[in-house]
Parts: sequence; C-alpha cells; structure tokens
Amino acid sequence: MDDLFGVAAVPASRFKARLARTLLADGDGFVTRDVPALAVTLEGVRGDRHAGHARPADSRVPWYPRGAPIRNCRQVSLVASDELARIAERLGLEEVRPEWLGANLVVEGIADFTRLPPGTRLHFPGGAALAVEGENAPCRHAGAAVADGAPDAGGRAGLDLAFVQAAKGLRGLVAWVEREGTLTAGDEISVRVPEQRLWRGAR
Repeated sequence: MDDLFGVAAVPASRFKARLARTLLADGDGFVTRDVPALAVTLEGVRGDRHAGHARPADSRVPWYPRGAPIRNCRQVSLVASDELARIAERLGLEEVRPEWLGANLVVEGIADFTRLPPGTRLHFPGGAALAVEGENAPCRHAGAAVADGAPDAGGRAGLDLAFVQAAKGLRGLVAWVEREGTLTAGDEISVRVPEQRLWRGAR
C-alpha cells in the first residue's frame, strides 16, 4: 500500500511470542538475576535499579545537560535469545548471557527482534503492557560486563570494544511501562506492530 507520496507503507501486524525469562537488577551493579516474575508499575520494574518516572540525562542524549532529569523511556531492557547467540558467535564466545547485559526480559519467537519499530506494544496475560522506545545501542559498559562474565573470555584485551561492533543491531530494545501488571516467565506475549512508513525528510 502506498501513501500520498508513493512511499510503500508496511501494514500493522499482530502476532504471538514467548517471554522466556524475567530478570531483576536489584543489586549494586549492572548485572541482573533470574526471578519467577516481575511486577511493573508506571514507574517501571518494581525493585529494579532502572525504575523511575525520570532518569538523569547521559551520553545517549547529548542535547541535554548531563544529569538533567528527563523522561525515563528506558525502564525495561529486552533481549532475544537467538540474537545473543549470534553476538556470542561473532565474539568467539560460548555464550552471551542476558544477565551480563542487564536485561530484564528474554524474548523468544520474534525474528529480527532488535528491529521491531518504536511504538510496538507488547501485551502480557498479567495485564501489563510495554511500549517499545527503540533499539538499545551497545556500549563498552555492557561489553566489559561480558568480558568479566564469560569464562572463556580469558582476559582478552579489547573485548569491551569488540562487543560494541558485534552487538550492533542485535543488542535488543528498551521500553517503558504503558500499563501496570505482572510479567511472568513462560508468558505468551501479544505483539502489536504499528503501520510503518519511511519519512522522506522535510519538504
């Protein structure tokens, strides 16, 4: 289907996926741990270090002063198990675990998961709904966590930077809570992808 400018529009779609694991960042560091379920409110994941309506601006948003309070659209971190396997293969590691990346949710059953467009909604049986903000760009901080966690990393120098390259387009997504509820490992996810059009720039 074309719009008024002759640009093809990808129609909206709905399909199912699976929530394989739920993890919580409730310690002092970056790493998460497995829990059976997560309670989410409009503030984010209850008890998680990334929860909150606002967050301080950082290097991801250089157009704001560092530390200025901004809307927290990064309340939940999501990864896909097949994409983690591809990152591990690129790095020559046996595995890359989601907890090393600070992930809250591990999703299965969505091809090209990291390419899901902003505005995609994920609905869960426990009433919760998440709105995808966008791709979670890989960084050296996560790469350092992989270097520390992987037993076969062998103290390899430069693995933090290698991760940034290997994880491009595969690092997963960040989302914010649109509706409160519960996320339980093993849940079926109802995915709603909005109609998409290519923006052709200012005219």
